[in-house]
Amino acid sequence: MNVLAVATGLVWLLLYSVFSAIRRIRSGNADRKKAVLYELKTTDTHKKKFVGFFHPYCNAGGGGERVLWTAISMLQRDEPDIISIVYSGDVDATKEQILSKVKTRFDIDLSPQTLHFVFLNSRHLVEDSAWPRFTLLGQSLGSMYLAWEAMSKLMPDLFIDTMGYAFTFHVVRLLGNAPVGAYVHYPTISTDMLERVRSRKKWHTNSDAISSSDVLSKGKLLYYRVFMYYYANSLRQASFLMVNSSWTKNHVDSILQHTDHLLDTLHMCTPLVLLRFLRPSQTLKSARIVYPPCDTREMAKFTLEGRERVILSLAQFRPEKDHAAQLHAFHRLLVSHPEYGKPGEAHVQLVLVGGSRNAEDAARVEGLKALAKELGIEEHVEFVVNASFPVMLNWLSRASIGLSTMVDEHFGINVVEFMAAGVIPVTHASGGPLNDIVVPFNGEPTGYHATSPETFAEAFHTVLTLPPGEDLALRQRARTWAVQRFSEEEFENGWNESGWRKWLPS
Repeated sequence: MNVLAVATGLVWLLLYSVFSAIRRIRSGNADRKKAVLYELKTTDTHKKKFVGFFHPYCNAGGGGERVLWTAISMLQRDEPDIISIVYSGDVDATKEQILSKVKTRFDIDLSPQTLHFVFLNSRHLVEDSAWPRFTLLGQSLGSMYLAWEAMSKLMPDLFIDTMGYAFTFHVVRLLGNAPVGAYVHYPTISTDMLERVRSRKKWHTNSDAISSSDVLSKGKLLYYRVFMYYYANSLRQASFLMVNSSWTKNHVDSILQHTDHLLDTLHMCTPLVLLRFLRPSQTLKSARIVYPPCDTREMAKFTLEGRERVILSLAQFRPEKDHAAQLHAFHRLLVSHPEYGKPGEAHVQLVLVGGSRNAEDAARVEGLKALAKELGIEEHVEFVVNASFPVMLNWLSRASIGLSTMVDEHFGINVVEFMAAGVIPVTHASGGPLNDIVVPFNGEPTGYHATSPETFAEAFHTVLTLPPGEDLALRQRARTWAVQRFSEEEFENGWNESGWRKWLPS
């Protein structure tokens, strides 16, 4: 009885501490907003509204960051009374340094007058390395703590997650009672991931040690089911959701409709059921596709003629990009057509351009080099690691074929860049490249799809043997489609049509 009394007392003490912290954070937010406006030297302070963008890696310089900065640039141009708040974990950079990199990397000019950074010290809690086991759960809990830190420093009038941390929605709605929205690049977990574990299929998210064990597979499936249940509940907290492709939309929509009757029943028997009454879900039923903006201006100036016999890959050296499949496909091409491996006009080269983020990626590159040697193709393969933007552009201006082997690529900005640059894409027949990007334009093809080393090799051979007229027409068609469909203007139209404005306070 004494143990029960102590436990009950501790629970009440914890609840009292949490709600005291919430009250303290809320009561000081008005002063924190005034301090930001004072720092920005803003006039007409009573008109200003704060839109927060949760993007802990805002200084990374990738496609996700282009989405963030393009959206903020649009707000600065069209909504002068909005102050954009970026929640960033880049504590080693200043505001000026970040804006300078945005200009250099994306050619986007941002005004410092309506942009403020809230720097977060707990970003390490959302990194893979912090959670060697139960990574999805750990990163999600870490993102909630990171969101608590963010809200304790400044609560916005509207919160938009642009990196995929849906579990932060609970924290934002609890602390700030603010509407939340998101631009989703890919779901944290998908029904495909559940199915792979259920069918015990080996994958980069399902190791051989787990897929070969019945007990471990059942344990992981239960873990995934529980995680999916709460992830779906988190997404339903959003007032609006934008996604980057039809692949992502299909998965997010299925997650929004996801049910698990067993977990529903168990959930009703725990104190967590109170969350349904404290923070009921929104009525959101589906997400809106807003294709990411792709800067194709420089690439679209490249000549379409006189291309070198280069097969080009542009992708970070991450496991899901499946560079090994690219080496096997190229090896199959040389086996089927030995003339491509001999010196002379027919010679073909494979060039892998990509970023290496850490020691794991560096080791992966060395493994790929070893595989190329094992396959006997190392003399025809070049690795360009952490290339500068001008170097990447140089390869895009020279290559004939653009290669992407990732299965279920969520969108594929690199594929758009291939097409804009006049490089004929050969991609895996799945995800964004299949459904959104490499699709017929005016009834004619804009590239090729494949699923195996043999079919990739066949597609390479087809491109390499196209008659000059057909080759030029295909490159021009692909460029026209990419520049027309994935422009900044199209992105801005889609963003505005998402209905985000109606969630701002009047």
